[in-house]
Amino acid sequence: MESVESGELLRWRKGSRTSAGGADCVELAGLGDGTAVRDSKNRDGGALTFAEAGWARFMMSAKSGDFDLAD
Repeated sequence: MESVESGELLRWRKGSRTSAGGADCVELAGLGDGTAVRDSKNRDGGALTFAEAGWARFMMSAKSGDFDLAD
């Protein structure tokens, strides 16, 4: 377990869309009031933190394809 700046101990897990080799993925950790996200290749590089409502909006947008790259 590692912590975000607050010193809170976090239990990180890999994202469900991790590549077969596991190298290209993000890790998630639940916070009391949101979610922390970090790059699994750069665990010391910091984490993005989302409040509960912000994370829900991000996930809804990602699932609906709002961030898909144009062909």
